[in-house]
Amino acid sequence: MATFLYRLARSCYRRRTAVLAIWLALLIGLGGLAAAFSGKTSDEFRVPGTEAQRALDRIADTLPEYANASAQVVFAARKGETLTTPEHRKAVLTAAAAIGKAEGVAGVREPFASQAVSRDGRIALAQVVFDKKLRDLGDGPRDAVRKAGASARDAGLQVEFGGDAYTPTVQVEGGEAIGVGVAVLVLLITFGSLVAAGLPLASAVVGVGVGMAGLLALTGAFDVISTAPVLALMIGMAVGIDYALFIVSRHRQNLAEGMEPEEAAARAGGTAGSAVVFAGATVVVALAGLAVAGVPFLTVMGLSAAGAVVIAMLVAITLLPALLGYAGRSVERLPVPGLRKRAAGAGPGAGERWGRFVVRRPVAVLLACLVAVGVVAIPAKDLRLGLPGGGSYDRSTTARKAYDLVSEGFGQGFNGPLVTVVDASRAERPDRAVQQVAQQLAQLPGVATPLAPSFDKSGKLAAVPVIPEGGPDSRSTADLVSRIRDQRPELRRSGVDIAVSGTTAGNIDVSRKLGDALPPFLAVIVGISLILLALAFRSVLVPLKAIAGFLLSIAAATGAVVAVYQWGWLSDVFPVPRTGPVVSFLPILLIGVLFGLAMDYELFLVSRMKEERAHGAEPRPAVVSGFGNGARVVTAAALIMISVFGSFAFGHDPIVQPIGFALAVGVVIDAFVVRMALVPAVMALLGRAAWWFPGFLERVVPKVDMEGERLAVRQPVRPEEEGADESAAPSLVKQRGAGR
Repeated sequence: MATFLYRLARSCYRRRTAVLAIWLALLIGLGGLAAAFSGKTSDEFRVPGTEAQRALDRIADTLPEYANASAQVVFAARKGETLTTPEHRKAVLTAAAAIGKAEGVAGVREPFASQAVSRDGRIALAQVVFDKKLRDLGDGPRDAVRKAGASARDAGLQVEFGGDAYTPTVQVEGGEAIGVGVAVLVLLITFGSLVAAGLPLASAVVGVGVGMAGLLALTGAFDVISTAPVLALMIGMAVGIDYALFIVSRHRQNLAEGMEPEEAAARAGGTAGSAVVFAGATVVVALAGLAVAGVPFLTVMGLSAAGAVVIAMLVAITLLPALLGYAGRSVERLPVPGLRKRAAGAGPGAGERWGRFVVRRPVAVLLACLVAVGVVAIPAKDLRLGLPGGGSYDRSTTARKAYDLVSEGFGQGFNGPLVTVVDASRAERPDRAVQQVAQQLAQLPGVATPLAPSFDKSGKLAAVPVIPEGGPDSRSTADLVSRIRDQRPELRRSGVDIAVSGTTAGNIDVSRKLGDALPPFLAVIVGISLILLALAFRSVLVPLKAIAGFLLSIAAATGAVVAVYQWGWLSDVFPVPRTGPVVSFLPILLIGVLFGLAMDYELFLVSRMKEERAHGAEPRPAVVSGFGNGARVVTAAALIMISVFGSFAFGHDPIVQPIGFALAVGVVIDAFVVRMALVPAVMALLGRAAWWFPGFLERVVPKVDMEGERLAVRQPVRPEEEGADESAAPSLVKQRGAGR
C-alpha cells in the first residue's frame, strides 16, 4: 500500500494543475446539481416493521385523521383573564374557522365544541389535521395555518403552534464557525506558518463542499433525514482537517530531513497516507455498519457520514499532494511570530518527555487512567433512550411554548396521546366490543383519560385515543404502552385485536429497536475492525488493546451525556432546554463515529511505534520515540476534533447538541486518556509480545507495508528514468525489487 500511495502522491504532485482542476470541476458540478435537484429533508423518524408503524399504515386510508400530519394550535389569554369572555371567545372561533379553510387542512376541532379548554378558562387547544402525511407536507400548509391563527394574536391572545407538523427542522446554526476558528488556531500553533496551516484547511473545505453538495443533490430523489447533512458536515469537516494535518506534518518532517519537496510529499503520501487510508477505512466501516440496526433513517445518516469520510480520504491522498506541489519549498513561508521555532520541534519535545514518564511508570499510569475513566462512566448505568418532542426544544420556539401551555392547561399527557387501533371484525357486536376496550383501557394505571373512539366506514375498525398521565418521553408512558399491549392475549379471546400507535408509541418503538440493535452492531464493527487492525499492525494484542481502550471511551462518554442531559449537571454551561431521555440513536451513532476516530489515533500513534520497531529500535525506546513523533500531531488533531464537535454542543437543536457533546467528550477521553496514557503504558508492559503474530497468519495475511519499509530501500535516479516532467525534483528515486 505504501508503494502505491507513494506513486499516487508523486503523480498528483507532478500533475497538480490537472488534479486541482478535476476537484474544482467536481465541486462546481455537484454544486450545480444540488442547486437544481435538491429537495426537502425529512424530519420523520420512521421505522418500518414496528407495531406502531404497522398500525399507522393500516389506518392510513380508513382513518386518515390519525395517520396524516397533525398540529396543535394553542390559544392563551393573559394572566388573570379567560377565553370565555365574548371578545376572546369570538377571536378563538374566528381563528379556528379560518384555520379550517386554510390550504392543506382536512379538518380542525375547535376548542369549545370539543371541550378542550382548561379548567381556569385561560388556555384552549385546537386540533388540526392536514390532508397529507408528515413526510409529504410542505411549508405552504404550515404557513397557511400560522397566518389563519394570526387574527387571534391581533385580538390580544397568545397563539402557539405545536405537534408533529411544527417540530423545528434540524439545521446548522452558524456556531460551527467558532469550531473552525479554533481549528485554524490549532493549525497555526502546530505548524507556525500560515501556508502550512492553510493547506489542511483548504483541502478540507474542498472535501466538505464536494460531500455536502453531493448529499444535497440526492435529497430530491431520496428520503434523507434532516440530521444526515448536519452529521456529514460535522464528521467531514473534522476528519478532513485531521487527515490533511497528518500528511502535511509528515511532509514537513521529510523536508527537515533534507528531502526535495516532491520526494517529501511522495513519502508523506506513502507513510502518513497509508495510516490515513486505514484510519478512514475503520471510520467508514463503523459508519456504514449503522445499517446493521435495520433502521432506514439511521442507515442514511451512517452512509452520508461515511461518504463524507471517503471524500476526505480521497482529497488527502490526491488533492493535498497537488497543493504541496504548488507550495514547493514555500510551505514554511509566512511564519507566525513567536511560533515558528516551537513548530520546528527541535530537540526532545513534550510528547517524548511524557512518553518517557509513562514508560518508566506504566502500572501507576494504567491504574490512574482506569480509575478516572471508571468514575466518569458511572452515570452510564442510568441511561434512558427516547426521541425529542416539543418539550425538548429551546424555550424561544413556538413548539416549546405550545408544549408548555398544553402541559399547564391539560397535563403533559396531552402532548403525547397514544392511539390504540382496535380491530373488532371477529366480534359479534363490533361497536360494543370497541366500547368495552375503551372502558378497559381507562382502568389501566397511567391512563389519564381515554377519548371517544373513531370508527371507519365498516364500523369494525376503530381508533381509541388514550391520554397518558406522563409526558411523551416519561418512563411511565413507556410502561403504559407495554401495559396496553399486554392486554392483547385476553382481548383476542373475545374476537378483538389491538395495536398501539401514534407518534409517542412510534418513538418508544424506535428507541427499543435501536437499543436491541446495539449488541449486534457493536459485534460487527469490532469484528471487522479487528481484522483491519491486525492487517495493518500484523499483531494480535495491539488490536485487542485498541478495542479495549475504545470500550472505555464509549462508557465514559455515555456517562458524561447522562450526567448532563438526564441529570442536568452543568446545565448552566451547556444550553440544555430540558433534561430527559438521551436521543435514542445517539449511543449507536456514538459507537460508530467514535470507534472510527479512536482507531485514527491508534493507527497514527502505534504505526509510528511500529515504524521505529521495524527500523531496529528496542520495544520501550520504540514506544518513546514513536510516541514522541506522533504525540504532537495527534494532540493537534484531537483538539481540532474537539473544537469542531464542541461547537455543535453549544447549539440549540436537541438532536445535534447532545451528539456534538458526546463526540467532543469521547475524543477528549480517547485521545488524552486512552491513547496518550493507556496506550504507551500498555505497550511498555507488553514489550516484544505486542508484536507477536502467529506463524500461520504471517503466511496467509497480505503485507500492506503501512510503515513504508519498502520505501526505505531506494536509490537516487535521474528524473528521465522515471519519465518525469520538467517540474520533477532531481532527487527522485525508484524502488528496486520491492513489491515485485
